[in-house]
Amino acid sequence: MTKALVRRPGTALVRRPGARGWPGRGGGAHAYLSPAPEWRGTTVQVCGLWPYGAGSGTPRRGVPVGRDLTSGATICCDPISWFQRAKLISNPSAFVLGQPGLGKSSLVRRWVLGLAGYGVTPMIVGDLKPDYVDLTRALGGQVIELGRGRGYLNVLDPGEAGRAASRLTGNARRAVLADSQARRLTMVCALVTILRRSPPTDREESILAECLAVLDDRHEGRPAPVLRDLLQVLRDAPPTVRQVALDRGDRTRYDAITEGLESSLAGLLGRGRLGEVFAQPTSEPMQLDRPVCFDISSIDDSEGALQAAALMACWSYGFGAVSAAQALTDAGLAPQRRFFLVLDELWRVLRASSGLVERVDTLTRLNRQRGVGQAMVTHSMRDLLALPDEADRLKAAGFAERAGLIAAAGLPEDEMPRLGRVVALTTVEQQRLTEWSTPPGWDPQDDDTPPPGRGNFLLKVGGRPGITMHVDLTPAELDLYDTNRKWH
Repeated sequence: MTKALVRRPGTALVRRPGARGWPGRGGGAHAYLSPAPEWRGTTVQVCGLWPYGAGSGTPRRGVPVGRDLTSGATICCDPISWFQRAKLISNPSAFVLGQPGLGKSSLVRRWVLGLAGYGVTPMIVGDLKPDYVDLTRALGGQVIELGRGRGYLNVLDPGEAGRAASRLTGNARRAVLADSQARRLTMVCALVTILRRSPPTDREESILAECLAVLDDRHEGRPAPVLRDLLQVLRDAPPTVRQVALDRGDRTRYDAITEGLESSLAGLLGRGRLGEVFAQPTSEPMQLDRPVCFDISSIDDSEGALQAAALMACWSYGFGAVSAAQALTDAGLAPQRRFFLVLDELWRVLRASSGLVERVDTLTRLNRQRGVGQAMVTHSMRDLLALPDEADRLKAAGFAERAGLIAAAGLPEDEMPRLGRVVALTTVEQQRLTEWSTPPGWDPQDDDTPPPGRGNFLLKVGGRPGITMHVDLTPAELDLYDTNRKWH
Protein backbone atom coordinates (compact mmCIF):
# COMPACT_ATOMS: atom_id res chain seq x y z
CA MET A 1 0.00 0.00 0.00
CA THR A 2 1.25 3.51 -0.87
CA LYS A 3 2.12 5.56 2.20
CA ALA A 4 -0.33 8.30 3.04
CA LEU A 5 2.39 10.78 3.99
CA VAL A 6 5.32 11.46 1.66
CA ARG A 7 8.06 14.11 1.68
CA ARG A 8 9.62 15.51 -1.39
CA PRO A 9 13.10 17.02 -1.13
CA GLY A 10 12.82 20.60 -0.03
CA THR A 11 9.08 20.47 0.62
CA ALA A 12 6.77 19.89 3.53
CA LEU A 13 4.90 16.66 4.18
CA VAL A 14 2.16 16.00 1.61
CA ARG A 15 -0.86 13.91 2.57
CA ARG A 16 -1.97 11.52 -0.20
CA PRO A 17 -4.40 8.60 -0.40
CA GLY A 18 -3.14 5.03 -0.37
CA ALA A 19 -3.76 2.38 -3.02
CA ARG A 20 -7.14 1.57 -1.42
CA GLY A 21 -8.24 5.08 -0.50
CA TRP A 22 -7.70 7.52 2.36
CA PRO A 23 -6.47 5.67 5.46
CA GLY A 24 -7.29 6.50 9.00
CA ARG A 25 -10.44 7.40 10.84
CA GLY A 26 -13.08 8.80 8.53
CA GLY A 27 -10.91 8.08 5.50
CA GLY A 28 -12.93 5.20 4.05
CA ALA A 29 -10.09 3.02 2.77
CA HIS A 30 -11.31 -0.35 1.43
CA ALA A 31 -10.03 -3.43 3.23
CA TYR A 32 -10.89 -5.69 0.25
CA LEU A 33 -10.96 -4.98 -3.48
CA SER A 34 -13.13 -7.24 -5.67
CA PRO A 35 -11.30 -8.69 -8.68
CA ALA A 36 -12.10 -7.00 -11.95
CA PRO A 37 -14.47 -8.91 -14.25
CA GLU A 38 -12.83 -10.80 -17.09
CA TRP A 39 -14.02 -11.46 -20.64
CA ARG A 40 -12.51 -13.50 -23.40
CA GLY A 41 -12.63 -12.63 -27.09
CA THR A 42 -10.75 -12.99 -30.33
CA THR A 43 -7.88 -10.65 -31.18
CA VAL A 44 -10.18 -8.91 -33.67
CA GLN A 45 -12.81 -8.26 -31.00
CA VAL A 46 -10.50 -7.04 -28.23
CA CYS A 47 -7.80 -5.30 -30.29
CA GLY A 48 -9.17 -1.91 -29.28
CA LEU A 49 -8.63 -2.76 -25.60
CA TRP A 50 -4.98 -3.62 -25.98
CA PRO A 51 -2.85 -3.51 -23.86
CA TYR A 52 -5.54 -3.79 -21.20
CA GLY A 53 -6.69 -7.29 -22.22
CA ALA A 54 -5.12 -9.96 -20.01
CA GLY A 55 -4.52 -13.63 -20.64
CA SER A 56 -6.04 -16.38 -18.52
CA GLY A 57 -4.67 -19.60 -17.11
CA THR A 58 -7.87 -21.57 -17.65
CA PRO A 59 -8.20 -24.07 -20.54
CA ARG A 60 -9.45 -22.53 -23.77
CA ARG A 61 -10.08 -25.63 -25.89
CA GLY A 62 -13.31 -27.54 -25.74
CA VAL A 63 -16.96 -26.88 -24.99
CA PRO A 64 -17.58 -23.66 -23.00
CA VAL A 65 -19.12 -25.05 -19.83
CA GLY A 66 -19.06 -22.21 -17.30
CA ARG A 67 -16.94 -19.74 -15.40
CA ASP A 68 -14.05 -20.09 -13.00
CA LEU A 69 -15.26 -19.51 -9.43
CA THR A 70 -11.99 -17.76 -8.56
CA SER A 71 -11.28 -15.50 -11.52
CA GLY A 72 -14.61 -15.48 -13.36
CA ALA A 73 -12.87 -16.54 -16.57
CA THR A 74 -14.63 -18.83 -19.04
CA ILE A 75 -13.88 -22.55 -18.65
CA CYS A 76 -13.77 -24.71 -21.78
CA CYS A 77 -13.81 -28.40 -21.06
CA ASP A 78 -14.92 -31.75 -22.46
CA PRO A 79 -13.20 -35.16 -22.46
CA ILE A 80 -12.79 -35.42 -26.24
CA SER A 81 -11.32 -31.94 -26.84
CA TRP A 82 -9.01 -32.21 -23.83
CA PHE A 83 -7.73 -35.53 -25.21
CA GLN A 84 -7.59 -34.79 -28.93
CA ARG A 85 -6.85 -31.07 -29.18
CA ALA A 86 -5.52 -29.83 -25.85
CA LYS A 87 -3.53 -33.02 -24.99
CA LEU A 88 -4.42 -32.49 -21.32
CA ILE A 89 -5.64 -36.03 -20.64
CA SER A 90 -4.52 -39.46 -21.88
CA ASN A 91 -7.99 -41.01 -22.15
CA PRO A 92 -11.08 -39.40 -23.76
CA SER A 93 -13.35 -40.25 -20.85
CA ALA A 94 -14.87 -38.49 -17.87
CA PHE A 95 -16.21 -39.71 -14.54
CA VAL A 96 -18.89 -37.41 -13.11
CA LEU A 97 -20.06 -37.81 -9.53
CA GLY A 98 -22.02 -35.78 -7.01
CA GLN A 99 -25.10 -35.79 -4.83
CA PRO A 100 -28.53 -35.79 -6.53
CA GLY A 101 -29.87 -32.44 -7.69
CA LEU A 102 -26.52 -30.64 -7.93
CA GLY A 103 -26.25 -30.47 -11.72
CA LYS A 104 -24.42 -33.59 -12.93
CA SER A 105 -26.84 -34.04 -15.82
CA SER A 106 -26.62 -30.34 -16.70
CA LEU A 107 -22.86 -30.59 -17.14
CA VAL A 108 -23.10 -33.73 -19.27
CA ARG A 109 -25.88 -32.21 -21.38
CA ARG A 110 -23.69 -29.18 -22.04
CA TRP A 111 -21.01 -31.58 -23.27
CA VAL A 112 -23.57 -33.33 -25.48
CA LEU A 113 -24.75 -30.03 -26.93
CA GLY A 114 -21.28 -28.60 -27.50
CA LEU A 115 -19.75 -31.78 -28.94
CA ALA A 116 -22.69 -32.12 -31.33
CA GLY A 117 -21.70 -28.69 -32.63
CA TYR A 118 -18.15 -29.95 -33.14
CA GLY A 119 -19.41 -32.82 -35.28
CA VAL A 120 -19.30 -35.54 -32.61
CA THR A 121 -22.33 -37.86 -32.51
CA PRO A 122 -23.81 -38.07 -28.98
CA MET A 123 -25.25 -41.41 -27.85
CA ILE A 124 -27.21 -41.51 -24.58
CA VAL A 125 -27.35 -45.26 -24.06
CA GLY A 126 -29.99 -45.38 -21.34
CA ASP A 127 -31.98 -42.39 -20.03
CA LEU A 128 -33.96 -43.23 -16.90
CA LYS A 129 -35.43 -39.86 -15.82
CA PRO A 130 -35.48 -38.74 -18.75
CA ASP A 131 -32.82 -36.03 -18.80
CA TYR A 132 -31.73 -36.13 -22.43
CA VAL A 133 -34.87 -36.81 -24.49
CA ASP A 134 -35.82 -33.17 -25.14
CA LEU A 135 -32.23 -32.23 -25.95
CA THR A 136 -31.88 -35.13 -28.39
CA ARG A 137 -35.07 -34.12 -30.18
CA ALA A 138 -33.94 -30.48 -30.28
CA LEU A 139 -30.73 -31.64 -32.00
CA GLY A 140 -32.77 -33.52 -34.59
CA GLY A 141 -31.77 -36.87 -33.13
CA GLN A 142 -33.47 -40.24 -32.67
CA VAL A 143 -35.26 -41.21 -29.46
CA ILE A 144 -35.76 -44.97 -29.00
CA GLU A 145 -38.26 -45.86 -26.30
CA LEU A 146 -37.89 -49.14 -24.42
CA GLY A 147 -40.06 -50.70 -21.75
CA ARG A 148 -42.91 -53.08 -21.09
CA GLY A 149 -45.30 -52.75 -24.02
CA ARG A 150 -43.40 -49.73 -25.39
CA GLY A 151 -40.39 -51.05 -27.27
CA TYR A 152 -38.04 -54.02 -27.51
CA LEU A 153 -34.30 -54.49 -27.88
CA ASN A 154 -33.25 -57.92 -29.08
CA VAL A 155 -29.98 -58.74 -27.31
CA LEU A 156 -29.15 -61.32 -30.02
CA ASP A 157 -29.55 -58.84 -32.86
CA PRO A 158 -26.07 -58.07 -34.26
CA GLY A 159 -27.49 -54.76 -35.53
CA GLU A 160 -24.85 -52.60 -37.16
CA ALA A 161 -22.29 -55.40 -36.80
CA GLY A 162 -24.32 -57.66 -39.07
CA ARG A 163 -24.77 -54.95 -41.68
CA ALA A 164 -21.09 -54.05 -41.51
CA ALA A 165 -20.03 -57.69 -41.87
CA SER A 166 -22.06 -58.01 -45.07
CA ARG A 167 -19.91 -55.24 -46.60
CA LEU A 168 -16.55 -56.46 -45.34
CA THR A 169 -14.30 -59.34 -46.34
CA GLY A 170 -11.37 -61.27 -44.95
CA ASN A 171 -9.91 -60.48 -41.55
CA ALA A 172 -12.01 -57.32 -41.16
CA ARG A 173 -15.22 -59.32 -41.52
CA ARG A 174 -14.04 -62.01 -39.12
CA ALA A 175 -13.05 -59.38 -36.54
CA VAL A 176 -16.47 -57.69 -36.67
CA LEU A 177 -18.31 -61.01 -36.31
CA ALA A 178 -16.07 -62.10 -33.43
CA ASP A 179 -16.67 -58.80 -31.62
CA SER A 180 -20.42 -59.15 -32.12
CA GLN A 181 -20.32 -62.74 -30.86
CA ALA A 182 -18.47 -61.68 -27.71
CA ARG A 183 -20.85 -58.81 -26.99
CA ARG A 184 -23.94 -60.97 -27.42
CA LEU A 185 -22.48 -63.62 -25.11
CA THR A 186 -21.64 -60.96 -22.53
CA MET A 187 -25.18 -59.60 -22.71
CA VAL A 188 -26.90 -62.98 -22.38
CA CYS A 189 -24.68 -63.81 -19.41
CA ALA A 190 -25.53 -60.43 -17.88
CA LEU A 191 -29.27 -61.09 -18.21
CA VAL A 192 -28.85 -64.51 -16.61
CA THR A 193 -26.82 -62.91 -13.82
CA ILE A 194 -29.51 -60.32 -13.11
CA LEU A 195 -32.25 -62.94 -13.18
CA ARG A 196 -30.43 -65.35 -10.87
CA ARG A 197 -28.61 -62.71 -8.80
CA SER A 198 -25.48 -64.77 -9.42
CA PRO A 199 -23.32 -65.27 -12.52
CA PRO A 200 -23.49 -68.40 -14.69
CA THR A 201 -20.80 -71.02 -14.19
CA ASP A 202 -17.84 -71.41 -16.52
CA ARG A 203 -19.43 -74.50 -18.04
CA GLU A 204 -22.73 -72.70 -18.63
CA GLU A 205 -20.94 -69.78 -20.27
CA SER A 206 -19.13 -72.18 -22.61
CA ILE A 207 -22.44 -73.86 -23.45
CA LEU A 208 -24.02 -70.49 -24.25
CA ALA A 209 -21.09 -69.56 -26.49
CA GLU A 210 -21.45 -72.78 -28.49
CA CYS A 211 -25.23 -72.37 -28.69
CA LEU A 212 -24.73 -68.91 -30.17
CA ALA A 213 -22.35 -70.32 -32.79
CA VAL A 214 -24.89 -72.98 -33.77
CA LEU A 215 -27.64 -70.36 -33.83
CA ASP A 216 -25.65 -68.17 -36.24
CA ASP A 217 -25.22 -71.10 -38.61
CA ARG A 218 -28.94 -71.84 -38.53
CA HIS A 219 -29.99 -68.24 -39.15
CA GLU A 220 -27.42 -67.26 -41.75
CA GLY A 221 -29.19 -65.12 -44.34
CA ARG A 222 -32.35 -64.95 -42.22
CA PRO A 223 -33.68 -62.32 -39.76
CA ALA A 224 -31.86 -62.02 -36.46
CA PRO A 225 -32.66 -64.78 -33.95
CA VAL A 226 -34.24 -64.08 -30.56
CA LEU A 227 -33.79 -65.64 -27.12
CA ARG A 228 -36.49 -68.20 -27.84
CA ASP A 229 -34.36 -69.52 -30.71
CA LEU A 230 -31.33 -69.74 -28.40
CA LEU A 231 -33.38 -71.73 -25.91
CA GLN A 232 -34.46 -74.09 -28.69
CA VAL A 233 -30.84 -74.76 -29.66
CA LEU A 234 -30.09 -75.65 -26.04
CA ARG A 235 -33.05 -78.03 -25.94
CA ASP A 236 -32.14 -79.61 -29.30
CA ALA A 237 -28.76 -80.61 -27.87
CA PRO A 238 -26.67 -80.57 -31.09
CA PRO A 239 -23.45 -82.64 -30.94
CA THR A 240 -21.10 -79.66 -30.59
CA VAL A 241 -23.07 -78.29 -27.64
CA ARG A 242 -23.18 -81.70 -25.96
CA GLN A 243 -19.44 -81.98 -26.41
CA VAL A 244 -18.89 -78.64 -24.66
CA ALA A 245 -21.31 -79.68 -21.90
CA LEU A 246 -19.21 -82.81 -21.24
CA ASP A 247 -22.23 -85.09 -21.06
CA ARG A 248 -20.09 -88.17 -21.89
CA GLY A 249 -22.61 -89.30 -24.51
CA ASP A 250 -25.43 -89.47 -21.97
CA ARG A 251 -28.50 -87.36 -22.85
CA THR A 252 -29.83 -87.70 -19.32
CA ARG A 253 -26.58 -86.24 -18.03
CA TYR A 254 -26.83 -83.41 -20.59
CA ASP A 255 -30.35 -82.54 -19.42
CA ALA A 256 -29.17 -82.44 -15.82
CA ILE A 257 -26.21 -80.20 -16.69
CA THR A 258 -28.28 -77.72 -18.70
CA GLU A 259 -31.44 -77.71 -16.56
CA GLY A 260 -30.52 -74.57 -14.63
CA LEU A 261 -29.47 -72.71 -17.78
CA GLU A 262 -32.64 -73.79 -19.58
CA SER A 263 -34.73 -72.49 -16.68
CA SER A 264 -32.92 -69.14 -16.73
CA LEU A 265 -33.37 -68.67 -20.49
CA ALA A 266 -37.04 -69.61 -20.20
CA GLY A 267 -37.39 -66.99 -17.46
CA LEU A 268 -36.27 -64.31 -19.92
CA LEU A 269 -39.18 -65.04 -22.24
CA GLY A 270 -42.24 -64.73 -20.01
CA ARG A 271 -43.81 -62.18 -17.72
CA GLY A 272 -41.21 -62.36 -14.99
CA ARG A 273 -38.95 -59.65 -13.59
CA LEU A 274 -37.37 -58.93 -16.97
CA GLY A 275 -40.47 -59.57 -19.08
CA GLU A 276 -40.13 -59.76 -22.85
CA VAL A 277 -38.26 -56.49 -23.37
CA PHE A 278 -35.15 -58.33 -24.60
CA ALA A 279 -36.77 -61.40 -26.16
CA GLN A 280 -38.61 -59.79 -29.08
CA PRO A 281 -37.22 -58.44 -32.38
CA THR A 282 -35.77 -54.94 -32.06
CA SER A 283 -38.64 -52.48 -32.50
CA GLU A 284 -36.54 -49.54 -33.81
CA PRO A 285 -33.01 -49.96 -35.18
CA MET A 286 -30.51 -47.27 -34.25
CA GLN A 287 -29.25 -44.73 -36.80
CA LEU A 288 -25.61 -43.72 -36.53
CA ASP A 289 -25.77 -40.49 -38.53
CA ARG A 290 -27.53 -38.47 -35.81
CA PRO A 291 -27.70 -38.14 -32.01
CA VAL A 292 -29.56 -40.99 -30.34
CA CYS A 293 -31.15 -41.46 -26.93
CA PHE A 294 -32.53 -44.70 -25.49
CA ASP A 295 -35.49 -43.60 -23.36
CA ILE A 296 -36.11 -46.19 -20.63
CA SER A 297 -37.88 -43.81 -18.26
CA SER A 298 -41.10 -45.86 -18.45
CA ILE A 299 -39.42 -48.55 -16.31
CA ASP A 300 -40.38 -47.83 -12.71
CA ASP A 301 -37.78 -47.52 -9.97
CA SER A 302 -39.39 -50.47 -8.21
CA GLU A 303 -38.18 -52.68 -11.06
CA GLY A 304 -34.50 -52.40 -10.29
CA ALA A 305 -33.55 -55.61 -12.08
CA LEU A 306 -35.29 -54.52 -15.28
CA GLN A 307 -33.67 -51.08 -15.10
CA ALA A 308 -30.21 -52.61 -14.73
CA ALA A 309 -30.86 -55.06 -17.58
CA ALA A 310 -32.12 -52.26 -19.84
CA LEU A 311 -29.03 -50.14 -19.15
CA MET A 312 -26.72 -53.05 -19.85
CA ALA A 313 -28.56 -53.90 -23.07
CA CYS A 314 -28.41 -50.29 -24.29
CA TRP A 315 -24.70 -50.03 -23.46
CA SER A 316 -23.95 -53.26 -25.31
CA TYR A 317 -26.02 -52.20 -28.32
CA GLY A 318 -24.38 -48.77 -28.44
CA PHE A 319 -20.78 -49.94 -28.12
CA GLY A 320 -21.40 -52.68 -30.66
CA ALA A 321 -22.77 -50.19 -33.18
CA VAL A 322 -19.78 -47.90 -32.71
CA SER A 323 -17.33 -50.76 -33.22
CA ALA A 324 -19.08 -51.77 -36.44
CA ALA A 325 -19.10 -48.20 -37.74
CA GLN A 326 -15.40 -47.79 -37.09
CA ALA A 327 -14.66 -51.09 -38.85
CA LEU A 328 -16.33 -49.70 -41.97
CA THR A 329 -14.30 -46.52 -41.62
CA ASP A 330 -11.05 -48.48 -41.35
CA ALA A 331 -11.98 -50.33 -44.56
CA GLY A 332 -12.67 -47.05 -46.39
CA LEU A 333 -16.38 -47.82 -46.74
CA ALA A 334 -17.74 -45.08 -44.46
CA PRO A 335 -16.71 -41.58 -43.35
CA GLN A 336 -14.84 -41.08 -40.10
CA ARG A 337 -17.24 -40.44 -37.21
CA ARG A 338 -16.55 -39.69 -33.59
CA PHE A 339 -18.96 -40.65 -30.85
CA PHE A 340 -19.64 -39.48 -27.31
CA LEU A 341 -21.36 -42.14 -25.18
CA VAL A 342 -23.13 -41.21 -21.95
CA LEU A 343 -23.50 -43.97 -19.35
CA ASP A 344 -25.76 -42.53 -16.65
CA GLU A 345 -26.95 -44.13 -13.41
CA LEU A 346 -23.96 -46.49 -13.24
CA TRP A 347 -24.78 -47.48 -9.67
CA ARG A 348 -28.05 -49.15 -10.69
CA VAL A 349 -26.23 -51.75 -12.76
CA LEU A 350 -23.48 -52.40 -10.24
CA ARG A 351 -25.93 -53.08 -7.42
CA ALA A 352 -28.24 -55.31 -9.43
CA SER A 353 -26.20 -58.46 -8.87
CA SER A 354 -22.75 -59.74 -8.02
CA GLY A 355 -20.60 -60.34 -11.07
CA LEU A 356 -22.02 -57.53 -13.21
CA VAL A 357 -18.95 -55.35 -12.68
CA GLU A 358 -16.93 -57.64 -14.92
CA ARG A 359 -19.63 -57.45 -17.62
CA VAL A 360 -19.65 -53.65 -17.47
CA ASP A 361 -15.86 -53.58 -17.57
CA THR A 362 -15.86 -55.81 -20.66
CA LEU A 363 -18.38 -53.61 -22.46
CA THR A 364 -16.94 -50.22 -21.66
CA ARG A 365 -13.18 -50.55 -22.01
CA LEU A 366 -12.32 -47.67 -24.27
CA ASN A 367 -10.25 -47.96 -27.42
CA ARG A 368 -8.66 -44.57 -28.02
CA GLN A 369 -7.95 -45.43 -31.65
CA ARG A 370 -11.69 -45.74 -32.39
CA GLY A 371 -12.58 -42.10 -31.85
CA VAL A 372 -14.92 -42.79 -28.92
CA GLY A 373 -15.33 -40.67 -25.82
CA GLN A 374 -17.50 -41.55 -22.86
CA ALA A 375 -18.88 -40.14 -19.63
CA MET A 376 -19.86 -42.29 -16.66
CA VAL A 377 -22.22 -40.70 -14.14
CA THR A 378 -22.96 -41.84 -10.60
CA HIS A 379 -23.60 -40.40 -7.14
CA SER A 380 -20.45 -41.18 -5.21
CA MET A 381 -17.41 -43.40 -4.90
CA ARG A 382 -19.42 -45.38 -2.37
CA ASP A 383 -21.44 -46.76 -5.28
CA LEU A 384 -18.25 -48.38 -6.57
CA LEU A 385 -16.67 -49.46 -3.29
CA ALA A 386 -19.74 -50.73 -1.41
CA LEU A 387 -20.04 -53.92 -3.43
CA PRO A 388 -19.90 -57.14 -1.37
CA ASP A 389 -17.16 -58.83 -3.41
CA GLU A 390 -13.59 -57.54 -3.10
CA ALA A 391 -12.76 -58.35 -6.73
CA ASP A 392 -15.84 -56.39 -7.87
CA ARG A 393 -14.79 -53.41 -5.75
CA LEU A 394 -11.34 -53.31 -7.30
CA LYS A 395 -12.71 -53.51 -10.84
CA ALA A 396 -15.36 -50.88 -10.11
CA ALA A 397 -12.75 -48.48 -8.72
CA GLY A 398 -10.96 -48.87 -12.04
CA PHE A 399 -13.83 -47.08 -13.80
CA ALA A 400 -12.86 -43.86 -12.04
CA GLU A 401 -9.12 -44.51 -12.09
CA ARG A 402 -9.06 -45.00 -15.88
CA ALA A 403 -11.05 -41.82 -16.54
CA GLY A 404 -9.00 -39.00 -17.97
CA LEU A 405 -11.14 -36.35 -16.26
CA ILE A 406 -12.93 -36.34 -12.90
CA ALA A 407 -15.77 -33.83 -12.49
CA ALA A 408 -16.99 -33.77 -8.89
CA ALA A 409 -20.02 -31.86 -7.59
CA GLY A 410 -20.99 -31.59 -3.92
CA LEU A 411 -20.13 -34.67 -1.84
CA PRO A 412 -20.45 -35.53 1.87
CA GLU A 413 -17.38 -35.38 4.06
CA ASP A 414 -17.00 -39.14 4.37
CA GLU A 415 -16.52 -39.33 0.57
CA MET A 416 -13.24 -37.43 0.69
CA PRO A 417 -10.98 -40.40 1.64
CA ARG A 418 -12.57 -42.59 -1.05
CA LEU A 419 -12.23 -39.95 -3.77
CA GLY A 420 -8.73 -39.17 -2.55
CA ARG A 421 -7.63 -42.69 -3.51
CA VAL A 422 -8.39 -41.85 -7.15
CA VAL A 423 -7.22 -38.21 -7.40
CA ALA A 424 -5.15 -36.10 -5.05
CA LEU A 425 -7.30 -33.53 -3.21
CA THR A 426 -6.00 -30.59 -1.24
CA THR A 427 -7.62 -29.56 2.03
CA VAL A 428 -9.23 -26.56 0.34
CA GLU A 429 -10.65 -28.72 -2.46
CA GLN A 430 -12.11 -31.17 0.04
CA GLN A 431 -13.68 -28.31 1.97
CA ARG A 432 -15.29 -26.88 -1.15
CA LEU A 433 -16.77 -30.21 -2.21
CA THR A 434 -18.22 -30.67 1.27
CA GLU A 435 -19.66 -27.14 1.35
CA TRP A 436 -21.32 -27.63 -2.04
CA SER A 437 -23.33 -30.56 -0.65
CA THR A 438 -25.09 -28.27 1.86
CA PRO A 439 -28.88 -28.38 1.38
CA PRO A 440 -30.94 -25.21 0.77
CA GLY A 441 -32.36 -23.17 3.64
CA TRP A 442 -35.50 -24.03 5.61
CA ASP A 443 -37.39 -20.82 4.81
CA PRO A 444 -40.64 -21.85 3.05
CA GLN A 445 -40.82 -18.39 1.43
CA ASP A 446 -37.66 -19.20 -0.52
CA ASP A 447 -38.93 -22.42 -2.08
CA ASP A 448 -37.31 -21.55 -5.42
CA THR A 449 -33.85 -21.11 -3.93
CA PRO A 450 -31.55 -23.88 -5.24
CA PRO A 451 -28.96 -25.62 -3.07
CA PRO A 452 -25.88 -23.39 -2.68
CA GLY A 453 -23.66 -25.88 -4.51
CA ARG A 454 -25.87 -26.54 -7.52
CA GLY A 455 -23.89 -26.16 -10.74
CA ASN A 456 -20.50 -26.05 -9.01
CA PHE A 457 -17.86 -28.58 -10.05
CA LEU A 458 -14.27 -29.40 -9.29
CA LEU A 459 -12.37 -30.57 -12.39
CA LYS A 460 -9.43 -32.84 -11.61
CA VAL A 461 -6.86 -34.31 -13.99
CA GLY A 462 -4.29 -36.56 -12.35
CA GLY A 463 -2.11 -34.66 -9.91
CA ARG A 464 -2.87 -31.22 -11.37
CA PRO A 465 -4.47 -28.57 -9.15
CA GLY A 466 -8.24 -28.67 -9.51
CA ILE A 467 -10.33 -26.09 -11.34
CA THR A 468 -13.48 -24.93 -9.58
CA MET A 469 -16.22 -23.74 -11.89
CA HIS A 470 -19.93 -23.01 -12.12
CA VAL A 471 -22.04 -24.22 -15.04
CA ASP A 472 -24.07 -21.31 -16.43
CA LEU A 473 -27.14 -22.37 -18.44
CA THR A 474 -28.76 -20.30 -21.15
CA PRO A 475 -32.55 -19.65 -21.09
CA ALA A 476 -33.03 -22.19 -23.90
CA GLU A 477 -31.13 -24.82 -21.89
CA LEU A 478 -33.09 -24.05 -18.74
CA ASP A 479 -36.30 -24.79 -20.60
CA LEU A 480 -34.97 -28.03 -22.11
CA TYR A 481 -33.39 -29.25 -18.87
CA ASP A 482 -36.37 -28.68 -16.57
CA THR A 483 -36.61 -32.08 -14.89
CA ASN A 484 -39.35 -30.79 -12.57
CA ARG A 485 -41.69 -29.79 -15.39
CA LYS A 486 -44.44 -32.16 -14.20
CA TRP A 487 -44.50 -30.40 -10.80
CA HIS A 488 -45.19 -26.93 -12.22
